[in-house]
Amino acid sequence: MTPTHFAFSSSFLLGLAGLAFHRTHLLSALLCLEGMMLSLFIALALWTLQLNSTNFSATPMILLAFSACEASAGLALLVATARTHGSDRLQNLNLLQC
Repeated sequence: MTPTHFAFSSSFLLGLAGLAFHRTHLLSALLCLEGMMLSLFIALALWTLQLNSTNFSATPMILLAFSACEASAGLALLVATARTHGSDRLQNLNLLQC
């Protein structure tokens, strides 16, 4: 495994571990998801450059577009949660109670 592959796989796993084990605030969960998506984007872009293929050249841009949509939806949920519940703590959220 090259150092580049190790760096991107470890950044993805750190984001996954942060999402799994450090779930106190919604904002920290969203930041972990965004870090995972950015590491996937960089790894996919480097993979496309290493193959020297134009068939997969649009794939990183599509992933980046989905990542931007995910981030905007997450921030909208964060604002709505902070307005209705007064906090973004995940322990205070009960999805069965409106």
